[in-house]
Amino acid sequence: MDDILIREDVASVATLTMNDPGKLNALSDAMLAALKAELTTLREDTSIKAVVLKGAGKAFCAGHDLKEMQAGRQAEDGGAAYFADLFTRCGEVMQLIPTLPQPVIAQAHGIATAAGCQLVASCDMAVAAEGTRFGVNGVNIGLFCSTPMVALSRNVPRKQAFEMLTTGEFIDATRAREVGLVNRVVAPEDLDAETTQLAETVAAKLASAVRIGKQAFYEQIQMPLDAAYAFTGDVMVHNMMNRDTAEGIQAFIEKRKPDWPR
Repeated sequence: MDDILIREDVASVATLTMNDPGKLNALSDAMLAALKAELTTLREDTSIKAVVLKGAGKAFCAGHDLKEMQAGRQAEDGGAAYFADLFTRCGEVMQLIPTLPQPVIAQAHGIATAAGCQLVASCDMAVAAEGTRFGVNGVNIGLFCSTPMVALSRNVPRKQAFEMLTTGEFIDATRAREVGLVNRVVAPEDLDAETTQLAETVAAKLASAVRIGKQAFYEQIQMPLDAAYAFTGDVMVHNMMNRDTAEGIQAFIEKRKPDWPR
């Protein structure tokens, strides 16, 4: 059996490919376990400066494996313990992404629905192919997408998020860019190149500065304005004390490239 998650490293960019195309890369128990393990490994990998997450086959990710979920109902408690564990494990994977020191870019195509849409929303950035559809469609089968709602509502204005959640309708890639779910929309044939270019641009920056900035980004966004300024002021002091930051500033003054560690 092929690996359900494939990692490929090129220079300082790691690409994770969800590789279960027959199930539209559903977030099965096996897929969640593989994602958690690889993301945990990446957290400690200082050679990697950016991560791309994509799906094999004709879709990015179709959300949870509904057949697997239905099988979980066979337990004596009707599946309550299994479902509680499933959504906890899924939440752990989603929360791992913003805690990684490296920026994570979703490369979406085909569909990203329910927990698949949640996965896109949990990534730091997203590039989508034209024609990609995004939805939190659980309401159509009687299951409100409450956990996907957490990431979605932190990306998309609340009225747009609520409409998606309560109608179960898809939005296209253009609309996803308009409401802030994705950064860029490109022709399908350009998707790999555009995502790689974005990842390489990020990876070329000083890794320690990006790491500090990413952590601060997610912490300050939850704070009141005055607390956010106080917090980020301290972060910038810490960043300024970095020897490589001093080199970057001096290189700019001297109109040369900084001599940063590879």
